[in-house]
Amino acid sequence: MQHSNAYTFKFAAMVTIACSVLLAGAATMLKPRQEENVALDIKRNILASVDIKAGAGESLTRDDINRLYKENIQEYVINSEGDILQDKDPNNIDFDKNPDLKPLYEFVKDGQIISYIIPISGKGLWSTIYGYLALEDDVTTIKGITFYQHGETPGLGGEIDKEWFKSNFEGKRIRNEEGELISITVIKGKVENKIPPEERYHHVDGISGATLTARGVDQFLEKDLNTYEPFFRKVMQDEGDHNG
Repeated sequence: MQHSNAYTFKFAAMVTIACSVLLAGAATMLKPRQEENVALDIKRNILASVDIKAGAGESLTRDDINRLYKENIQEYVINSEGDILQDKDPNNIDFDKNPDLKPLYEFVKDGQIISYIIPISGKGLWSTIYGYLALEDDVTTIKGITFYQHGETPGLGGEIDKEWFKSNFEGKRIRNEEGELISITVIKGKVENKIPPEERYHHVDGISGATLTARGVDQFLEKDLNTYEPFFRKVMQDEGDHNG
């Protein structure tokens, strides 16, 4: 009986070790593919923020996404003063370890900058929400927004990644008439029912039952817009000098 127990334990140990080795090997082999999928999803969402996406009932292949991204998006790194660092590649920087540096994306068509795109992220109710915000070349008007990674409650806060909610942001303005940054506020209910016409450009319709998620979106949008404001100010200054 003792021999039988020893044999059983030895066999179990061998199986456990073999499974561990196989799992570790599989994880190592799959890691490059997983990283590629993450990078592809980021590209897809950057494109979606400027309305480059598949039509209804269609989908973009991996090759489609990579081709469209290469044709339309330019990548940069900026510092805390809003200067573009031409010698930096955002794909080679750990921004968590370099908080003074930030990635910046431009949607360029026929040699002209159409939109500036920035990453946005922050706490919702249950999770960290990630997305991208695209501004028109006036760095005031929102062209589009996407939320692509979160763990908010389905049917409530989880509605932030639905088209009906994201489309609310299109055409809204992050600045007041004086050009000051005031960001965007997600309200309870409908904007047209609660906000005076002259202020509606700075508010979007809320999600029923998702007050804390909406509050989180308000907070991290304001935070991230302020982070990029030194760059936006340089764009506005350059535009003013050009028009002058």
